Amino acid sequence: MVATVKPQYTNIFHRVTRLLVPGLMSIATSFTLISCTQPTPKAETSSTANNVSDVKPAGIKTKVLRMGYQQAGDLVRVTKVLEKRLEPLGVTVEWSQFAQGPQLMEAMNVGKIDLGSVGETPPIFAQAAGAQIVYVVGSRRSENSGRSSAIAVPPDSPIKTLKDIKGQKVVFQKASASHYFILRALEDVGLKYSDIKVLSIPNVEASSAFLEGKIPVWVTGDPHLARAEKLGKARILRDSQGLDSPGGYYIGGKQFAIDNPELLRIVIEEIDKIQRWAEAHPKETAQLIAPFQKLPPDVMDLVISRRSYGLRAISPDLIQEQQRVADYFYKNGLLPKPVNIREAVLTPEQYAAITPPTISQK
Repeated sequence: MVATVKPQYTNIFHRVTRLLVPGLMSIATSFTLISCTQPTPKAETSSTANNVSDVKPAGIKTKVLRMGYQQAGDLVRVTKVLEKRLEPLGVTVEWSQFAQGPQLMEAMNVGKIDLGSVGETPPIFAQAAGAQIVYVVGSRRSENSGRSSAIAVPPDSPIKTLKDIKGQKVVFQKASASHYFILRALEDVGLKYSDIKVLSIPNVEASSAFLEGKIPVWVTGDPHLARAEKLGKARILRDSQGLDSPGGYYIGGKQFAIDNPELLRIVIEEIDKIQRWAEAHPKETAQLIAPFQKLPPDVMDLVISRRSYGLRAISPDLIQEQQRVADYFYKNGLLPKPVNIREAVLTPEQYAAITPPTISQK
């Protein structure tokens, strides 16, 4: 069953997001609750009952885990690894789909979801708007990091280099990871944010317009980017490799994270395990995701080939990296006030309780 959800904005979040993200589409069209009837990978990706024999009931206060995922899809949802671990403990899993990270963060702010995966930028803008969130775990960086996002133009565009986008309309969703990407890319070629004309449109809505040649410059990511490339409709000016992004995160509601440390430990463990499995089994991963992505095999293979997998523990170094990004947005006049990332961070003891020892520190 698919049910449309129409959350209401809180007053403070509505005011600040209107200031920060004037082009943001209504969240009412951004997500739906998805029933979990998907197939699972081979047994090697699932956990047995022995894995949860040491669960402490005091560390799980909720009966429902409300997960958010983005339009690009989610291997964790498709394989139902969380359901396998949590349902025997009396916890059900509900999934909500979002166009991009900013919409996911808005839903978390109004209490519609508990945990979700986003890029480095959405939680900064959410925190600036007063959202009570915490960084739960980061994404591991690899040689593929940054390959799945790019600044693209139509193949026959007169724009030949990144410097040529000066004065052009550039489409991306404000407060998404593309926002940081375009800022840094412009700086690298001596341009300013004010040198371009920004149109804030979610990827899912901009995709068709770009394929029809109606968008001169598009800052986007997979699977939309891969689809445009395979259709011969995109020429990449540059990807986001080398732009010193700390990467993405799983973000949680602050009180939810404090109340459910053992639940988060299980969730982090399962997400990392299925991602490591996917890294070692790209073809099987593509076959699992393809029915939900509804993309041709060649597009799906390209998407899988440049993904990064695995999780990265929240550490003082990672917090410092994220603070640098927040300071960068403020320096460029895109935040109304400085954002202190430490206000969205748990204590070392709390991170020790939710982070399995197998999670990478880098």
